[in-house]
Amino acid sequence: MKSNRRIFLGQLGLGLAALEATGQTLNPSKPISEEAFWDNVRKGFPLTDNRVYLNNGTFGPSPKVVLDAIKTSLDKTNTSGEYGHTDEYRKVLAKFVGVSEEEISLTHNTTEGINIICWGLDLKEGDEVIISLHEHVGNALPWLNRAKLHGIKLKTFEPGTTAEETLDRIKNLVTPKTKVITVPHISCTLGQVYPVKEIADFARPKGIFTAIDGAHGTGTFDINYKELGCDSYATSCHKWMLGPNGSGFLYLKKEHLDRIQAYQVGAYSDAGWDLYTTPPSFPAYNPTAHRYDYGSQSTPLYAGAAASAEYHMALGKDKIEKRVRELSQHLYTGLEELNGYLDILTPKEVQSSICMVTFKPKNLEYREFSKKASKAGFRIRVVPESQLNAIRISTHIYNSKAQLDDFLKFTKEALTT
Repeated sequence: MKSNRRIFLGQLGLGLAALEATGQTLNPSKPISEEAFWDNVRKGFPLTDNRVYLNNGTFGPSPKVVLDAIKTSLDKTNTSGEYGHTDEYRKVLAKFVGVSEEEISLTHNTTEGINIICWGLDLKEGDEVIISLHEHVGNALPWLNRAKLHGIKLKTFEPGTTAEETLDRIKNLVTPKTKVITVPHISCTLGQVYPVKEIADFARPKGIFTAIDGAHGTGTFDINYKELGCDSYATSCHKWMLGPNGSGFLYLKKEHLDRIQAYQVGAYSDAGWDLYTTPPSFPAYNPTAHRYDYGSQSTPLYAGAAASAEYHMALGKDKIEKRVRELSQHLYTGLEELNGYLDILTPKEVQSSICMVTFKPKNLEYREFSKKASKAGFRIRVVPESQLNAIRISTHIYNSKAQLDDFLKFTKEALTT
Protein backbone atom coordinates (compact mmCIF):
# COMPACT_ATOMS: atom_id res chain seq x y z
CA MET A 1 0.00 0.00 0.00
CA LYS A 2 2.17 2.83 -1.29
CA SER A 3 2.04 5.59 1.32
CA ASN A 4 -1.61 4.78 1.95
CA ARG A 5 -2.08 5.38 -1.79
CA ARG A 6 -1.80 9.13 -1.35
CA ILE A 7 -0.14 9.49 -4.69
CA PHE A 8 -2.73 7.56 -6.69
CA LEU A 9 -3.91 10.52 -8.71
CA GLY A 10 -0.35 11.59 -9.35
CA GLN A 11 -0.10 8.44 -11.43
CA LEU A 12 -2.81 9.83 -13.68
CA GLY A 13 -0.51 12.58 -14.82
CA LEU A 14 -3.25 15.12 -14.18
CA GLY A 15 -1.16 17.28 -11.90
CA LEU A 16 -1.30 18.62 -8.37
CA ALA A 17 -4.63 20.39 -8.90
CA ALA A 18 -6.32 17.08 -9.65
CA LEU A 19 -4.62 15.51 -6.65
CA GLU A 20 -5.85 18.25 -4.37
CA ALA A 21 -9.35 17.88 -5.77
CA THR A 22 -9.63 14.56 -3.96
CA GLY A 23 -8.49 15.91 -0.62
CA GLN A 24 -5.38 13.68 -0.62
CA THR A 25 -1.98 14.85 0.59
CA LEU A 26 1.52 13.93 -0.41
CA ASN A 27 2.83 13.66 3.17
CA PRO A 28 3.58 9.97 3.92
CA SER A 29 4.41 10.73 7.56
CA LYS A 30 0.74 11.23 8.43
CA PRO A 31 -1.08 7.96 7.76
CA ILE A 32 -4.86 8.00 7.66
CA SER A 33 -7.41 5.31 8.47
CA GLU A 34 -9.12 3.32 5.75
CA GLU A 35 -12.43 5.12 6.28
CA ALA A 36 -10.69 8.50 6.27
CA PHE A 37 -8.98 7.55 3.02
CA TRP A 38 -12.31 6.79 1.35
CA ASP A 39 -13.81 9.95 2.81
CA ASN A 40 -11.06 11.86 1.03
CA VAL A 41 -11.77 9.98 -2.19
CA ARG A 42 -15.37 11.14 -1.83
CA LYS A 43 -14.16 14.74 -1.89
CA GLY A 44 -13.06 14.17 -5.46
CA PHE A 45 -16.71 13.77 -6.55
CA PRO A 46 -18.95 16.81 -7.17
CA LEU A 47 -22.01 14.99 -5.80
CA THR A 48 -24.09 17.24 -3.58
CA ASP A 49 -24.58 16.41 0.08
CA ASN A 50 -28.31 17.12 0.20
CA ARG A 51 -29.14 13.49 -0.49
CA VAL A 52 -27.49 10.07 -0.36
CA TYR A 53 -26.96 8.60 -3.81
CA LEU A 54 -27.55 4.83 -3.77
CA ASN A 55 -28.25 4.17 -7.44
CA ASN A 56 -24.89 3.66 -9.09
CA GLY A 57 -26.34 0.69 -10.96
CA THR A 58 -28.24 3.19 -13.11
CA PHE A 59 -25.61 5.89 -13.39
CA GLY A 60 -22.21 6.36 -11.78
CA PRO A 61 -21.41 10.04 -11.20
CA SER A 62 -17.92 10.94 -12.38
CA PRO A 63 -15.10 12.21 -10.18
CA LYS A 64 -13.72 15.66 -10.93
CA VAL A 65 -10.66 14.30 -12.71
CA VAL A 66 -12.92 12.69 -15.31
CA LEU A 67 -14.98 15.83 -15.75
CA ASP A 68 -11.78 17.84 -16.11
CA ALA A 69 -10.55 15.48 -18.84
CA ILE A 70 -13.82 15.92 -20.75
CA LYS A 71 -13.74 19.71 -20.39
CA THR A 72 -10.09 19.94 -21.39
CA SER A 73 -10.72 17.91 -24.53
CA LEU A 74 -13.90 19.84 -25.30
CA ASP A 75 -12.03 23.14 -24.99
CA LYS A 76 -9.15 21.87 -27.10
CA THR A 77 -11.30 20.58 -29.94
CA ASN A 78 -13.39 23.73 -30.06
CA THR A 79 -10.52 26.19 -29.84
CA SER A 80 -8.38 24.37 -32.40
CA GLY A 81 -11.13 23.31 -34.76
CA GLU A 82 -9.63 19.80 -34.80
CA TYR A 83 -12.09 17.22 -33.54
CA GLY A 84 -9.33 14.73 -32.81
CA HIS A 85 -9.18 10.95 -32.79
CA THR A 86 -9.91 8.24 -30.23
CA ASP A 87 -7.14 5.73 -30.93
CA GLU A 88 -5.17 6.66 -27.81
CA TYR A 89 -8.27 6.20 -25.66
CA ARG A 90 -9.02 2.81 -27.18
CA LYS A 91 -5.54 1.72 -26.03
CA VAL A 92 -6.27 2.82 -22.45
CA LEU A 93 -9.62 1.00 -22.35
CA ALA A 94 -8.05 -2.17 -23.74
CA LYS A 95 -5.32 -2.05 -21.10
CA PHE A 96 -7.93 -1.51 -18.40
CA VAL A 97 -9.67 -4.80 -19.20
CA GLY A 98 -6.59 -6.83 -20.18
CA VAL A 99 -7.12 -7.25 -23.93
CA SER A 100 -5.55 -5.95 -27.14
CA GLU A 101 -6.79 -2.74 -28.70
CA GLU A 102 -7.59 -4.72 -31.88
CA GLU A 103 -10.33 -6.48 -29.88
CA ILE A 104 -12.08 -3.30 -28.73
CA SER A 105 -14.88 -1.52 -30.56
CA LEU A 106 -16.02 1.85 -29.25
CA THR A 107 -19.77 2.05 -28.64
CA HIS A 108 -22.18 4.46 -27.04
CA ASN A 109 -23.48 2.01 -24.43
CA THR A 110 -23.77 -1.67 -23.53
CA THR A 111 -26.87 -2.17 -25.64
CA GLU A 112 -25.10 -1.10 -28.82
CA GLY A 113 -22.40 -3.70 -28.23
CA ILE A 114 -25.02 -6.38 -27.56
CA ASN A 115 -26.78 -5.55 -30.83
CA ILE A 116 -23.52 -5.85 -32.79
CA ILE A 117 -23.13 -9.41 -31.51
CA CYS A 118 -26.81 -10.39 -31.67
CA TRP A 119 -27.23 -9.40 -35.31
CA GLY A 120 -23.72 -10.25 -36.42
CA LEU A 121 -23.86 -13.92 -35.50
CA ASP A 122 -24.88 -16.33 -38.25
CA LEU A 123 -28.04 -17.75 -36.70
CA LYS A 124 -30.79 -19.58 -38.54
CA GLU A 125 -34.39 -20.42 -37.78
CA GLY A 126 -34.52 -23.00 -35.00
CA ASP A 127 -31.10 -22.18 -33.57
CA GLU A 128 -31.26 -21.91 -29.79
CA VAL A 129 -30.09 -19.07 -27.56
CA ILE A 130 -30.01 -19.54 -23.78
CA ILE A 131 -30.92 -16.39 -21.87
CA SER A 132 -31.90 -15.72 -18.25
CA LEU A 133 -35.21 -14.41 -16.93
CA HIS A 134 -33.34 -11.56 -15.24
CA GLU A 135 -32.20 -9.58 -18.25
CA HIS A 136 -32.07 -5.84 -18.66
CA VAL A 137 -34.14 -4.68 -21.61
CA GLY A 138 -30.84 -3.90 -23.38
CA ASN A 139 -29.99 -7.60 -23.57
CA ALA A 140 -33.52 -9.01 -23.73
CA LEU A 141 -34.97 -6.94 -26.56
CA PRO A 142 -32.24 -7.48 -29.20
CA TRP A 143 -32.55 -11.27 -28.86
CA LEU A 144 -36.35 -11.10 -28.71
CA ASN A 145 -36.33 -8.99 -31.85
CA ARG A 146 -34.09 -11.44 -33.65
CA ALA A 147 -36.33 -14.30 -32.57
CA LYS A 148 -39.32 -12.38 -33.91
CA LEU A 149 -37.70 -11.63 -37.26
CA HIS A 150 -35.50 -14.67 -37.89
CA GLY A 151 -37.14 -17.47 -35.94
CA ILE A 152 -34.36 -18.29 -33.50
CA LYS A 153 -35.53 -19.95 -30.29
CA LEU A 154 -34.92 -18.39 -26.87
CA LYS A 155 -34.63 -20.80 -23.95
CA THR A 156 -34.98 -19.09 -20.57
CA PHE A 157 -33.95 -20.01 -17.05
CA GLU A 158 -34.33 -18.64 -13.55
CA PRO A 159 -30.90 -18.21 -11.92
CA GLY A 160 -30.22 -20.35 -8.86
CA THR A 161 -29.30 -19.14 -5.41
CA THR A 162 -25.71 -20.28 -5.89
CA ALA A 163 -23.25 -20.06 -8.79
CA GLU A 164 -23.18 -23.85 -9.08
CA GLU A 165 -26.94 -24.08 -9.27
CA THR A 166 -27.08 -21.37 -11.94
CA LEU A 167 -24.45 -23.16 -14.02
CA ASP A 168 -26.34 -26.45 -13.72
CA ARG A 169 -29.56 -24.84 -14.93
CA ILE A 170 -27.75 -23.53 -18.01
CA LYS A 171 -26.17 -26.92 -18.71
CA ASN A 172 -29.56 -28.61 -18.52
CA LEU A 173 -30.90 -26.39 -21.34
CA VAL A 174 -28.12 -27.15 -23.82
CA THR A 175 -28.95 -29.24 -26.89
CA PRO A 176 -27.15 -29.79 -30.22
CA LYS A 177 -29.07 -26.74 -31.48
CA THR A 178 -27.65 -24.39 -28.83
CA LYS A 179 -25.55 -21.69 -30.50
CA VAL A 180 -25.35 -18.90 -27.91
CA ILE A 181 -25.44 -18.40 -24.15
CA THR A 182 -26.10 -14.76 -23.28
CA VAL A 183 -26.29 -13.67 -19.64
CA PRO A 184 -25.39 -10.63 -17.55
CA HIS A 185 -22.16 -10.67 -15.60
CA ILE A 186 -24.16 -9.02 -12.81
CA SER A 187 -27.93 -8.88 -13.13
CA CYS A 188 -29.67 -5.51 -12.95
CA THR A 189 -32.47 -7.05 -10.92
CA LEU A 190 -30.85 -8.90 -8.03
CA GLY A 191 -27.27 -7.74 -8.41
CA GLN A 192 -26.49 -11.44 -8.80
CA VAL A 193 -23.05 -12.38 -10.14
CA TYR A 194 -23.19 -15.11 -12.78
CA PRO A 195 -20.31 -17.61 -13.02
CA VAL A 196 -19.13 -16.24 -16.36
CA LYS A 197 -15.77 -18.02 -16.42
CA GLU A 198 -17.36 -21.38 -15.68
CA ILE A 199 -20.07 -20.78 -18.27
CA ALA A 200 -17.44 -19.90 -20.89
CA ASP A 201 -15.32 -22.93 -19.99
CA PHE A 202 -18.37 -25.17 -20.40
CA ALA A 203 -19.51 -23.58 -23.69
CA ARG A 204 -16.17 -23.32 -25.48
CA PRO A 205 -15.55 -27.01 -26.34
CA LYS A 206 -19.14 -27.28 -27.54
CA GLY A 207 -18.72 -24.40 -29.99
CA ILE A 208 -21.32 -22.32 -28.14
CA PHE A 209 -20.75 -18.56 -28.31
CA THR A 210 -20.80 -16.73 -24.94
CA ALA A 211 -22.10 -13.16 -25.17
CA ILE A 212 -21.93 -11.30 -21.85
CA ASP A 213 -23.89 -8.22 -20.85
CA GLY A 214 -21.20 -6.52 -18.79
CA ALA A 215 -22.96 -3.27 -17.92
CA HIS A 216 -22.35 -3.86 -14.20
CA GLY A 217 -19.10 -5.82 -14.34
CA THR A 218 -16.54 -3.33 -15.59
CA GLY A 219 -15.50 -1.04 -12.74
CA THR A 220 -16.68 -3.33 -9.95
CA PHE A 221 -14.42 -6.34 -10.38
CA ASP A 222 -10.66 -6.26 -10.72
CA ILE A 223 -11.55 -7.48 -14.17
CA ASN A 224 -9.60 -9.08 -16.98
CA TYR A 225 -11.71 -10.13 -19.95
CA LYS A 226 -9.13 -12.63 -21.20
CA GLU A 227 -9.22 -14.47 -17.89
CA LEU A 228 -13.02 -14.62 -18.03
CA GLY A 229 -12.73 -16.54 -21.28
CA CYS A 230 -16.00 -15.29 -22.79
CA ASP A 231 -16.27 -14.64 -26.53
CA SER A 232 -17.72 -11.15 -26.25
CA TYR A 233 -18.31 -8.67 -23.45
CA ALA A 234 -20.33 -5.48 -23.92
CA THR A 235 -20.05 -2.72 -21.36
CA SER A 236 -20.75 0.93 -20.58
CA CYS A 237 -18.43 3.53 -19.12
CA HIS A 238 -21.16 5.53 -17.35
CA LYS A 239 -21.94 3.06 -14.57
CA TRP A 240 -19.28 1.45 -12.40
CA MET A 241 -16.38 2.92 -14.39
CA LEU A 242 -17.64 6.38 -13.35
CA GLY A 243 -17.15 7.67 -16.88
CA PRO A 244 -19.36 9.85 -19.10
CA ASN A 245 -22.80 8.87 -20.31
CA GLY A 246 -22.82 8.00 -24.00
CA SER A 247 -19.57 6.02 -23.92
CA GLY A 248 -18.96 2.28 -23.87
CA PHE A 249 -17.06 -0.46 -25.61
CA LEU A 250 -17.38 -3.99 -26.90
CA TYR A 251 -14.74 -6.68 -26.50
CA LEU A 252 -14.70 -9.38 -29.14
CA LYS A 253 -12.11 -12.12 -29.26
CA LYS A 254 -9.84 -11.60 -32.23
CA GLU A 255 -10.55 -15.11 -33.48
CA HIS A 256 -14.24 -14.22 -33.89
CA LEU A 257 -13.83 -11.05 -35.96
CA ASP A 258 -14.83 -12.78 -39.17
CA ARG A 259 -17.62 -14.65 -37.40
CA ILE A 260 -19.48 -11.50 -36.35
CA GLN A 261 -20.74 -9.81 -39.51
CA ALA A 262 -20.51 -6.01 -39.55
CA TYR A 263 -23.74 -4.52 -40.94
CA GLN A 264 -23.48 -0.85 -40.04
CA VAL A 265 -20.22 0.51 -41.43
CA GLY A 266 -18.54 3.75 -42.42
CA ALA A 267 -15.20 5.50 -42.27
CA TYR A 268 -12.54 3.27 -40.65
CA SER A 269 -14.67 0.11 -40.99
CA ASP A 270 -12.83 -0.89 -44.15
CA ALA A 271 -9.43 -1.95 -45.43
CA GLY A 272 -9.99 -0.03 -48.66
CA TRP A 273 -12.83 0.69 -51.07
CA ASP A 274 -13.18 2.06 -54.60
CA LEU A 275 -16.23 3.30 -56.50
CA TYR A 276 -14.25 3.71 -59.73
CA THR A 277 -13.61 0.02 -60.35
CA THR A 278 -15.95 -2.15 -62.39
CA PRO A 279 -17.80 -3.24 -60.43
CA PRO A 280 -17.18 -0.88 -57.46
CA SER A 281 -15.18 -2.74 -54.84
CA PHE A 282 -15.06 -3.18 -51.09
CA PRO A 283 -12.58 -6.04 -50.72
CA ALA A 284 -12.20 -6.29 -46.94
CA TYR A 285 -13.19 -4.99 -43.53
CA ASN A 286 -10.84 -3.36 -41.10
CA PRO A 287 -8.88 -6.33 -39.65
CA THR A 288 -9.70 -5.20 -36.09
CA ALA A 289 -12.86 -4.69 -34.05
CA HIS A 290 -12.74 -1.11 -35.27
CA ARG A 291 -14.87 -2.41 -38.18
CA TYR A 292 -17.91 -2.16 -35.89
CA ASP A 293 -17.44 1.51 -34.97
CA TYR A 294 -17.15 4.11 -37.63
CA GLY A 295 -17.16 7.78 -38.55
CA SER A 296 -16.62 10.68 -36.16
CA GLN A 297 -16.49 9.76 -32.49
CA SER A 298 -16.77 12.16 -29.56
CA THR A 299 -13.16 12.80 -28.58
CA PRO A 300 -14.17 14.54 -25.29
CA LEU A 301 -16.39 11.63 -24.20
CA TYR A 302 -13.70 9.05 -24.83
CA ALA A 303 -11.11 11.27 -23.18
CA GLY A 304 -13.39 11.07 -20.14
CA ALA A 305 -13.85 7.32 -20.53
CA ALA A 306 -10.08 6.82 -20.67
CA ALA A 307 -9.62 9.09 -17.65
CA SER A 308 -12.10 6.98 -15.69
CA ALA A 309 -10.15 3.84 -16.59
CA GLU A 310 -6.89 5.51 -15.53
CA TYR A 311 -8.56 6.63 -12.30
CA HIS A 312 -9.46 3.04 -11.47
CA MET A 313 -6.02 1.70 -12.37
CA ALA A 314 -4.23 4.36 -10.37
CA LEU A 315 -6.45 3.98 -7.32
CA GLY A 316 -6.15 0.20 -7.66
CA LYS A 317 -8.72 -2.04 -9.33
CA ASP A 318 -8.27 -4.62 -6.58
CA LYS A 319 -8.77 -1.99 -3.86
CA ILE A 320 -11.91 -0.70 -5.54
CA GLU A 321 -13.35 -4.21 -5.75
CA LYS A 322 -12.56 -4.80 -2.10
CA ARG A 323 -14.27 -1.55 -1.08
CA VAL A 324 -17.32 -2.19 -3.26
CA ARG A 325 -17.71 -5.64 -1.70
CA GLU A 326 -17.21 -4.25 1.80
CA LEU A 327 -19.94 -1.64 1.40
CA SER A 328 -22.38 -4.10 -0.14
CA GLN A 329 -21.75 -6.63 2.63
CA HIS A 330 -22.22 -3.93 5.28
CA LEU A 331 -25.61 -3.15 3.79
CA TYR A 332 -26.55 -6.82 3.44
CA THR A 333 -25.69 -7.54 7.08
CA GLY A 334 -27.74 -4.57 8.24
CA LEU A 335 -30.75 -5.65 6.19
CA GLU A 336 -30.51 -9.17 7.61
CA GLU A 337 -31.14 -7.67 11.03
CA LEU A 338 -34.51 -6.51 9.71
CA ASN A 339 -35.60 -10.06 8.93
CA GLY A 340 -39.35 -10.23 9.33
CA TYR A 341 -39.88 -6.81 7.80
CA LEU A 342 -38.31 -7.53 4.41
CA ASP A 343 -37.03 -10.33 2.21
CA ILE A 344 -33.53 -10.06 0.78
CA LEU A 345 -33.60 -11.35 -2.78
CA THR A 346 -29.90 -11.04 -3.63
CA PRO A 347 -28.02 -14.32 -3.06
CA LYS A 348 -26.02 -14.47 0.14
CA GLU A 349 -23.23 -16.53 -1.43
CA VAL A 350 -20.11 -14.34 -1.59
CA GLN A 351 -19.23 -15.30 -5.17
CA SER A 352 -22.77 -14.50 -6.31
CA SER A 353 -22.93 -10.88 -5.13
CA ILE A 354 -20.73 -7.80 -5.15
CA CYS A 355 -22.23 -4.33 -5.57
CA MET A 356 -26.04 -4.33 -5.35
CA VAL A 357 -28.58 -5.62 -2.85
CA THR A 358 -32.24 -6.09 -3.73
CA PHE A 359 -34.95 -6.59 -1.12
CA LYS A 360 -38.73 -6.64 -0.94
CA PRO A 361 -40.49 -4.80 1.89
CA LYS A 362 -43.18 -6.84 3.61
CA ASN A 363 -45.33 -4.17 5.25
CA LEU A 364 -45.12 -1.48 2.60
CA GLU A 365 -45.71 -1.53 -1.15
CA TYR A 366 -42.36 -1.16 -2.89
CA ARG A 367 -43.22 2.05 -4.76
CA GLU A 368 -44.47 3.64 -1.57
CA PHE A 369 -41.21 2.68 0.11
CA SER A 370 -39.34 4.37 -2.75
CA LYS A 371 -41.37 7.56 -2.37
CA LYS A 372 -40.64 7.67 1.35
CA ALA A 373 -36.96 7.05 0.71
CA SER A 374 -36.85 9.91 -1.77
CA LYS A 375 -38.49 12.29 0.69
CA ALA A 376 -35.96 11.18 3.31
CA GLY A 377 -33.07 12.08 0.99
CA PHE A 378 -32.10 8.73 -0.54
CA ARG A 379 -31.81 8.08 -4.28
CA ILE A 380 -32.65 4.42 -4.86
CA ARG A 381 -34.16 2.28 -7.65
CA VAL A 382 -37.33 0.22 -7.82
CA VAL A 383 -37.17 -3.14 -9.59
CA PRO A 384 -40.44 -4.01 -11.36
CA GLU A 385 -38.46 -6.19 -13.79
CA SER A 386 -38.69 -9.97 -13.63
CA GLN A 387 -41.91 -9.57 -11.60
CA LEU A 388 -39.86 -8.74 -8.49
CA ASN A 389 -41.56 -5.49 -7.38
CA ALA A 390 -38.61 -4.79 -5.12
CA ILE A 391 -36.03 -2.22 -4.08
CA ARG A 392 -32.42 -2.16 -5.32
CA ILE A 393 -29.58 -0.43 -3.50
CA SER A 394 -26.25 -0.04 -5.29
CA THR A 395 -23.16 1.53 -3.77
CA HIS A 396 -19.76 2.66 -5.01
CA ILE A 397 -16.57 4.13 -3.60
CA TYR A 398 -18.08 7.58 -3.00
CA ASN A 399 -20.49 6.04 -0.48
CA SER A 400 -19.69 5.52 3.19
CA LYS A 401 -20.73 3.06 5.86
CA ALA A 402 -22.26 5.98 7.75
CA GLN A 403 -24.57 6.68 4.80
CA LEU A 404 -25.60 3.05 4.71
CA ASP A 405 -26.27 3.11 8.43
CA ASP A 406 -28.53 6.13 7.89
CA PHE A 407 -30.40 4.24 5.18
CA LEU A 408 -30.77 1.17 7.40
CA LYS A 409 -32.15 3.37 10.17
CA PHE A 410 -34.64 4.89 7.74
CA THR A 411 -35.65 1.43 6.44
CA LYS A 412 -36.30 0.14 9.94
CA GLU A 413 -38.45 3.14 10.80
CA ALA A 414 -40.35 2.98 7.49
CA LEU A 415 -41.19 -0.70 7.88
CA THR A 416 -41.85 -0.90 11.60
CA THR A 417 -43.94 2.22 12.25
